[in-house]
Amino acid sequence: MELQTTLELVKMLKSELAEEQVTVNETVKELHSRDESYHFPQLPDIVVFPRSTEEVSKIMKLSAAYHVPVTPFGLGSSLEGNAIPTQGGITIDFSLMNKVLEVLENDFLVKVQPGVTRSQLNKELKKYGLFFSVDPGADATLGGMAATNASGTTSVKYGVMRDQVRDMEVVLADGMVIHTGNRAAKSSSGYHLNGLFTGSEGTLGCFTELTLRVYGIPEHVAAARAAFPSIHHAVEAVVSILQAGIPIARVELVDEASIRQVNRFSDTDYLEKPTLFLEFHGNEAGLKQDVEFTEELVASYECEDVYFETDNAGRNALWEARHNLAYAYIHGNPGRKLMVTDVCLPISELAGAVGHAREQVEKLGLIGGIVGHVGDGNFHVLLMLDLNDPVEVAKGNQLNEQIVLYALERGGTCTGEHGVGIGKQKYQQQEHGDALVVMEKIKRALDPSNLLNPGKIIATDKKGAIL
Repeated sequence: MELQTTLELVKMLKSELAEEQVTVNETVKELHSRDESYHFPQLPDIVVFPRSTEEVSKIMKLSAAYHVPVTPFGLGSSLEGNAIPTQGGITIDFSLMNKVLEVLENDFLVKVQPGVTRSQLNKELKKYGLFFSVDPGADATLGGMAATNASGTTSVKYGVMRDQVRDMEVVLADGMVIHTGNRAAKSSSGYHLNGLFTGSEGTLGCFTELTLRVYGIPEHVAAARAAFPSIHHAVEAVVSILQAGIPIARVELVDEASIRQVNRFSDTDYLEKPTLFLEFHGNEAGLKQDVEFTEELVASYECEDVYFETDNAGRNALWEARHNLAYAYIHGNPGRKLMVTDVCLPISELAGAVGHAREQVEKLGLIGGIVGHVGDGNFHVLLMLDLNDPVEVAKGNQLNEQIVLYALERGGTCTGEHGVGIGKQKYQQQEHGDALVVMEKIKRALDPSNLLNPGKIIATDKKGAIL
């Protein structure tokens, strides 16, 4: 953005918001230039911190008047460059819009602002005997989770972010404010706008309020880890558990290399074999039956070690070890940057996909492990790359592409939960075909000047025009 335009826009923004809500401070801009991914950072020209929907609407109207792009920003925990302002402009930081507005416990709903984090929400819901189910690992904002259609460890039982969204308040590119749904459990009225905006990564509008589905805290919870001689045995055991109808809440795969990292980082002594981390929710009698049946099933797949945790401390330690795995890799490989792949396949194709990924990691001589929410076919390769070594970076990109193409050829998707962002845009045509043309038409209809997070999902040229 030209300096004169920036100065004028800053002046106009400060006239509509409080002066301290608008900044061009270099340190603040630097903090909003990147996310947790390996993608190259890009500074915004201005960072604003709105406190209300009305202020977001004013920002969008000024964006349209000055023809300046806008990028929404939660906590920057995204993994595909989703919040990087690739064309500069305004970054809207929603951290001041962080109120839990209303808990509708009798309807199992909660109304929140987009800057509320997952842990903040669950702390509030606990007072009502409720919890929010989507657990991506990072303590992300709910607005950011809706933007990428996040999921995580509990999606096998409770579903992904899109399944929890009942209504959204959205500010469009021209400043118009709309609601995408209502509080009813179902509707046959109109187009499904909740589904359209969830996962849109800020390319269609800015979320300023979300009404989300919540659940009763389970009466009893049990967790387990089960080690197997191979990844194939572990994945086949998961398929068997699902086919048996056991209402499992979480089932995570951690490969041998990753278990080794867990033991070093978390000071555990888990058997260093491909391992399933499992969790069961239910009443005491039903849970006992589920656990016993699961023990029988995993034994039939040559399970070498199975251990159940029923107390809070043991369960928390188990899942803390799983959630800290990325940090375990980072801590164990100083000077390297974490690159995380993300594909999802039909369950029937999962064992082959994970085996293929492991083969390619070893063939390319890369440092990495495999983890996944295998109950719904989603898995990740955690790669530690030296970004100063172009050969190694090229190998990392090669591996990512091989994994994606394998998934697409077998009816899968290039991203199960991280979103398209910068890294997965090049696969959109192959995955969606002519449906991508429909997406482009929707983008043009809602954002004709392509000012909302340009360069994400829909490809643009250097001037920001949709290709």
